[in-house]
Amino acid sequence: MTNKPQIKILATYMRGGTSKGVFFKLTDLPEKAQVPGECRDKLLLRVIGSPDPYGKQTDGMGGATSSTSKTVILSKSDEAGHDVDYLFGQVAIDKVFVDWSGDCQIKSELLQVI
Repeated sequence: MTNKPQIKILATYMRGGTSKGVFFKLTDLPEKAQVPGECRDKLLLRVIGSPDPYGKQTDGMGGATSSTSKTVILSKSDEAGHDVDYLFGQVAIDKVFVDWSGDCQIKSELLQVI
């Protein structure tokens, strides 16, 4: 059996209120994961430990609830008047899905730190 080699990606595991998530700097992600698409989603699913048919996420950093299975990608903003671009991804626990359509309260707490 051949296993894929592990790769090292800098990240921060952060709690804000009742939410927890894994935060990445965009430029620290592998090049293929720096753009939206399947590669990025697969990477984040693997980091969180999804999908997990048992709902435990024991093989990842997810906490087996929607409030503890979050991912954030931060980058320097090119938009005038903005310092940071914040991309929030809600990782499903039991299926292969990352929801990029939402926002998260953890954002305001992070921005207070910056």
